[in-house]
Parts: sequence; structure tokens; C-alpha cells
Amino acid sequence: MRGPHNIIRLIRTGATLERTGAMKLVLDAFDAGPLLRITFRTLVWPFRWLGYRGDVTMPPATRALTALGPAYIKFGQILSTRPDVVGQDMAWQLRVLQDKLPPFPLAKARAAIEHELGLPVDEAFSEISEPVAAASIAQVHKARLARTGEAVAIKVLRPGIERAFRRDIDAFYFAARMIEALSPASRRLRPMDVITHFEGVVRGELDLRLESSAASEFAANAARDEGFAVPAIRWHLSARRVMTLDWAEGVGIGDNAALDAAGHDRRALAARVLELFLSHALRDGYFHGDMHQGNLKVAANGDIIAYDFGIMGRIDEYTRRVYAEILFGFIRRDYHRIAEVHFEAGYVPADRDVDEFARALRAVGEPIFGMDASQISMARLLTYLFEVTERFGMQTRTELILLQRTMVVVEGVARSLDPHINIWQVARPIVEDYIRKSIGPRALLRDLVSTGRVLARFGPRLPALVEEALIRQTNPAPAPAPARIAPRLGWAALGAVVALAAVWVAGLF
Repeated sequence: MRGPHNIIRLIRTGATLERTGAMKLVLDAFDAGPLLRITFRTLVWPFRWLGYRGDVTMPPATRALTALGPAYIKFGQILSTRPDVVGQDMAWQLRVLQDKLPPFPLAKARAAIEHELGLPVDEAFSEISEPVAAASIAQVHKARLARTGEAVAIKVLRPGIERAFRRDIDAFYFAARMIEALSPASRRLRPMDVITHFEGVVRGELDLRLESSAASEFAANAARDEGFAVPAIRWHLSARRVMTLDWAEGVGIGDNAALDAAGHDRRALAARVLELFLSHALRDGYFHGDMHQGNLKVAANGDIIAYDFGIMGRIDEYTRRVYAEILFGFIRRDYHRIAEVHFEAGYVPADRDVDEFARALRAVGEPIFGMDASQISMARLLTYLFEVTERFGMQTRTELILLQRTMVVVEGVARSLDPHINIWQVARPIVEDYIRKSIGPRALLRDLVSTGRVLARFGPRLPALVEEALIRQTNPAPAPAPARIAPRLGWAALGAVVALAAVWVAGLF
């Protein structure tokens, strides 16, 4: 129920940050001014006693977010990849949220496995370890198959996680409504739509059958990607709250010391992470939407192994082309073309000035073009980007939220591996290859072929439509009828002609 009772939840959020000592860290991380600090302390201090105490053995930021619940933990996971935004100290604190949260007992996990699979645990697995990783929604156990002895990973949802997320989402909806009501200017950011999008993503994570399906599709798309691997799903041992997949042996990609000790080239790994994300997003239109350090390992042979497929992103061909043209424009420093693409896609209202927008984009791109990551302040860049979107009345595009968020996370992972990475240099060959294949005469012909195939489906209906038209002419119907039939007959005939042409064109390519 999204009612006023959620006020207490939001007050408790601030109170928990204050009680755990995380409030100061948050204000320091975002370089809050004296007035904002005084305002926050004045509003929150009287309610400090309402805050959750949390685990006192944890650092303040981690302690606060784990006490508040899984939705807050998800937010912390994103921030953990951005030391350039929140500071190195807080980023290290939040890194724990990726896969080192307090686990629930093995006995509960075994009971859940047995209930979901509908057979005794010992019949399926010869052994199951204590939790090897625990995150906001589920935890993972290493196990061995009873029949073959093969090592597998079993992912089990946390008990009561569905109810916990509903509670958090409920409070977020209430906050979004309050923001829209109290700040009309914020409506262009579409807070309610953003929360709806977040809710949809989370619901997908709470059904491991959907995650298994996502992993299977992702593995098929990436089968030919060199230096990349996806563990195979064991479908017969997976269900709604339990998922079994091959065990992925490797070093966590967030452990730089271990990567160095194993002899891995961190600069090459950083570049490959970015290349893989761009390839999956542009080439396939289907990408891993949660590529933080806790979901990536490096195998002994140097392959990057991805797991945890609860959040996956999908973008259509048109959006991919827009995204690629924008990236390509930045790479070429063609800010006017970037501005035109934004207007053509409807991202900027048509009544705004293209040249002014291009000038604002130049102010974004020039300070960071050709720079390595250590020379770029992502915090300042994001602040200015927000100012630009507000100035030009740009609304939040919910279909791009996950893509943009993942890009920020992936770039943060790459930075952690190689602080001097040049993202433009890495991105250029991937984007240029996509542009070459997807924008131009050959791409236009392929689009016509695809359109012809769709229209060709109407071919079998053409005789019936012709017969219907002749009958109507023999037995005249009221005046509006021919007007309705003519377009149908015309489109069917056009479909047949285009389909024949498409078959011929397809033979050329």
C-alpha cells in the first residue's frame, strides 16, 4: 500500500544513516555544503533513535545499507564501483555489499533446495558447502553432483526476500510521489517511471527460472567471444527459488593483488571488460546489467567469467543505432551531429536550439576527450551533465536507464583495474565496427529485406482478400466499406511484391 505510512520508512532511512555514522560519510562523499549539512542534521537528529542499529562490526556505510534492506543494498552496489564519485574509502566499504553480506544458515538453504526441486537433497548432491558468497537477494553454495561428482554452484534466494523488497519499493514509490508533488521541476526526471522500471528489474531477479533463461540466451550470444565464458545452467536442478550452474573457478576481478599474483594483465582485462559490454549492447542488444566486481571472475587462462544474470538489459535495433551514433560522435568530436541525433530521437524537445545543445555537449566532451581515467572527475562530469539535461528539458528515458547505469558500473570496474584506461581509445574499434555494419547502404538493404519478410507473411491471405473485394463489388455494400477494403487489398498486394523483391535482394547478400 503506497500511503502516508511510508513517511516513517523514509524518516527511518535518514535516522539509520545518522545513527550508524554513515550520514557524515554520504555528505562528505558528495561534497555537501554547510547549509545542506545543517539542514540534514536538523531534520534527522530528533529522529535518530528510530534508526536501525545494524551490525556494529561493519563500517558505517555498509552497516547502514544492510540494516535498511535489499533495495538499499542494490544502490550501494552501484556506488561501490565509483570511487571517483563517492571517494575511495566509501567505495571500499561498499564493496562488501557485492558478495560478502551475512549469509543465512545452510540448513535453511538445504530445506529450500529440497522443497523447490521436489527431491531429497542427498539424491541430487553428494555434498553442499557453507555459503561461499552472500549478496542482497541470494547466496551461493559450492556443491557436487551425486551422479558425476562435478562441481556446481547452487544459488538460493534469501528467505522472505520478496516481502522485504515489496516494503522498500513501497517506500520508494511514496518518495517519488512526494518529489513530484513538491518539486514540479523534477517531473521531467519521471521519478515514478524510474521506480516502476526498478521494480520490474527486481521482480525479474526474484524468479530464478527467468535468470536461468537469461543466462542461457546470454551464453548463446557470447559463444564466440574470445576471452569470455558463461557457466552452463543445470536445468533439471533449477526452479523458481533455486538455480544450479557449473562452478566457475577463478580470481575475483575486484581483487587486484590476487590478479597480480596470478600473473594476469590488468590493463588488458580492463579493456576487455569495456569491449565485451559494448559488443553485447551494440551487437546483440542484450547485455549483463549488473557487471560489478562481485559478478566477474578471471579464470586461470585469463578468461573473464560472468555470473549472476538476474538483471539483464535489452535494447532494440533503433536505440542501438542512436546510442552508437552518439558514442561515435563523441569519439570524432562531432558535437553538432551528436546534438542532431538527440533531436532526431526525441531525447531533446524540438523547440530547443540545436546549436546551443551542441555547444553544451562540447563543454562535456572536450575536457575528457583523450584523457585517461585518472584525469577525469566523474563526479564533476555527472553534475554538469545533470545541469545540461535540466537546461534543455530532457526527460528521463526509462528504456535507457539500465544501459546508462551499466555503462557507469562497467567503466568503474575498468577504472579499478587500470586507473589510466582511455575509454575512447578502447571503445572506438567496437563502435566503428557497429557503425560500419549497421548504418549505411548495406544496412538499409538488410532493413528492406527484413521488412519484406514481415510483409510476405500476408501473402497467403492475398487470394482471400481479392475474392472478398470482388464479392463486395458484385454485392455493393454501404459506401464506407470499399474504403476499408481498398487499403487492405493494397497492402496485401504491396506485401507480395515487396516479398518477392526481398527474396531477390536477399540472394545478393
